[in-house]
Amino acid sequence: MSRPPLPPFTRETAMEKVRLAEDGWNSRDPAKVALAYTPDSAWRNRAEFVNGREAIVAFLTRKWARELDYRLIKELWAFTENRIAVRFAYEYHDDSGNWFRAYGNENWEFDADGLMRRRLASINEHPIPEADRAYHWPLGRRPDDHPGLGDLGF
Repeated sequence: MSRPPLPPFTRETAMEKVRLAEDGWNSRDPAKVALAYTPDSAWRNRAEFVNGREAIVAFLTRKWARELDYRLIKELWAFTENRIAVRFAYEYHDDSGNWFRAYGNENWEFDADGLMRRRLASINEHPIPEADRAYHWPLGRRPDDHPGLGDLGF
């Protein structure tokens, strides 16, 4: 299975890969998102270690069951031949209606077929008043004309 764009990355293809990842995560479809990773993909997400597609699906299912109305923006930070570094921020609320914004960085490593074989994520979050939310697009893909992280001052 091939997942273009493929390494070695250029600035343009790295930016495309980041946007495709953002779009996938904003779908909030764990099975669809897991297909972007190798069958034995290894993750570190905060203090949790996740290995393989089945574990990715289970992790994302749990995540999006508690992080409601999840909306994410990713931005390219750096890249090499088969690695991409991104920064991101997302907003969500819990089942009590409390809103949060999470900020983080991810380091990605891809195989020759463009599947991510390693994902290392560092994430911090804090509560925000609902009035401070910055992501108001309808659930799903972020509109192309919506401000990015830099435009929002994140």
